Amino acid sequence: MATREKLIDGALAAIREHGIAGVSARTIAAAAGVNQALVFYHFGSVDDLLAEACRSATVARVAVYRARFAEVRSLRELLDLGRALHQQERAEGNLAVLAQLLAGAQSDPKLAESTAAALRLWTVEIEAVLHRLLDGSPVAPVADPAGLARAVSAAFVGLELYDGVDPAGARSAFDALERLAILVEVLDDLGPLARRAVQAKLRKV
Repeated sequence: MATREKLIDGALAAIREHGIAGVSARTIAAAAGVNQALVFYHFGSVDDLLAEACRSATVARVAVYRARFAEVRSLRELLDLGRALHQQERAEGNLAVLAQLLAGAQSDPKLAESTAAALRLWTVEIEAVLHRLLDGSPVAPVADPAGLARAVSAAFVGLELYDGVDPAGARSAFDALERLAILVEVLDDLGPLARRAVQAKLRKV
């Protein structure tokens, strides 16, 4: 494995073990098994290494799920994928990394920028699915796929963190989202006259 890749993996491992407050060139180098001077040689600073680790890790995770996003055929399937993603990412420790990055981003502009960019990678995938699912739906007149994708991303981030302190509450929230998805499916199954009536009402709203 190349030194840059070792350092990126070491940065993620250091976040998992020490939290964002305990990450330093020393802890990263120790996790990577290299000399800490190599952090600065390859990345210039710890912040720049963390930014690249955040970006590259998210690119890799999004790539794993891209084909599954493309196969989604309903909002309920999207939620099912969200549940599966949530469970797998938690099991692999990626949610712990996300929580620490979000915490650090509150006081570190560079980390905030890289974390936001990483979250946008997920949002792009979700927005593409929503455009496809909502096209022609009775709710299309009031749907904003771009804004809704950000709301979904924010909701999943919140649920991922919330699950750590209240798993039952997180499950209840997922169930509530699923009921909303069912409502959209019911509207999609309406006959032509009812669909036009719903669309007319939504346009007025």
